[in-house]
Amino acid sequence: MNRFIEVACTPRIVKNSIRIALVVGTIINGLNQLPAIISGAEPSWWHVIVNYIVPYCVATYSAVKNQMSA
Repeated sequence: MNRFIEVACTPRIVKNSIRIALVVGTIINGLNQLPAIISGAEPSWWHVIVNYIVPYCVATYSAVKNQMSA
């Protein structure tokens, strides 16, 4: 577990995961929150945050597993 966290915190993986999370999270938020944005209602901020955290975690997990198996 310590090795997993160590690899997950490497600058290359963090930077790539952030980029992926920004792109994917923005697309997901656009799809999920579009009705609220169009109607002028307040978006669900909990969902907005989760829509960025989940892609970050998935990208990080995938990169770490790939790095550790190499």
